[in-house]
Amino acid sequence: MQTSFIPRIVIAPDSFKGTLSAAQAAHAMATGLSRIWPEADLHLHPMADGGEGTLEAVAAAMPAQWQHAVMPDLEGRLKPARWLRLPDGSAVIESAELVGITLVGSSQVADRSTLGLGQLLLAVLDAGCARVLLGLGGTGTNDGGVGLLAALGARFLDGRGLLLPPTLASLADLAVVDLSGLDSRLAQTRLVALADVASPLCGATGATAVFGPQKGVRSEEVDRFDRRLQRLGELGDAVRGQDLRDQPGSGAAGGLGWALRLLGATLEPGAEAIADLQKLDASLAGADWLLTGEGRSDAQTPLGKVPWRVAGRAARLAVPASLLSGDIDSAALPALQQRFDHCLALVGGAVDRETAQRDAASLLTDAAEAMARQHCERLAKR
Repeated sequence: MQTSFIPRIVIAPDSFKGTLSAAQAAHAMATGLSRIWPEADLHLHPMADGGEGTLEAVAAAMPAQWQHAVMPDLEGRLKPARWLRLPDGSAVIESAELVGITLVGSSQVADRSTLGLGQLLLAVLDAGCARVLLGLGGTGTNDGGVGLLAALGARFLDGRGLLLPPTLASLADLAVVDLSGLDSRLAQTRLVALADVASPLCGATGATAVFGPQKGVRSEEVDRFDRRLQRLGELGDAVRGQDLRDQPGSGAAGGLGWALRLLGATLEPGAEAIADLQKLDASLAGADWLLTGEGRSDAQTPLGKVPWRVAGRAARLAVPASLLSGDIDSAALPALQQRFDHCLALVGGAVDRETAQRDAASLLTDAAEAMARQHCERLAKR
């Protein structure tokens, strides 16, 4: 089926985690749409929220130079790490490159450190980047960012004035946070942390209580580790003369949000910042349709996940949005339908979850074609 109508369509999915990158998902959707509209004006914006896949999403949507370094990961093993230099001289760092939860081996949470991430930030400063965006999603650390801070010149001392290793384990003896030795270049560097987590550093909704268990924190350790971060936050905030630990997002990435705020960083929703980097609104202006999606859409999606945020931008420009995901929780459909005019999942009917994951690209292409057929007449009337 073909039509003389040539629509302008924006394709802006998140990754289908463990199956397709955002760029692969976008290309699969584009292939399906092109079967209906071979000459369609397609604008591909593979998206991310600051977690795993952020670098690829940015690089796929704009000219950027890949940079490479070798740094310690969260367990101290040397690992190749990448970052991006953007055309305006800004840098993009993805925390998951060095402290991602997928890198966790046999270590205990209390022994993992963000030291290598701090060393990577130093390398970016050495490269002369005056603006640095740091994606904070998908981390396996819970050290309050003491590793990162130590790499940048901070010192953590016990009651005898002895230097402590930058780990959550050592914070049991923390008495002094000394920020006097921080790299002076930080004062002239604009740091932007990309995170969609609203948790404070500590407490019942903090980094340890909410995200610690998925990183390996045992139930009997939660209160003990939370108290260590509480002490860290109190001492660090006292040095700065600000209450940073209770601000939303300070608990992102096991406390990296707080540590970066201590360095003067601002926290922004990752998907929004990446949409701005990609100039998504410019593509949406005058578009006939937005197609987005993710691996699984559920009750968390309307709380600010990538498809919800890009569809919100489309709504402000009167562009209809559709959701094409790997799986959709039927209980979330009423909420999702408030923003999406059509919601479709790969899983369903004769397609089970295993098949959807195995054949995701081809199924996504076929589903996009099916959605285009259904929308053909409506779009032609716009």
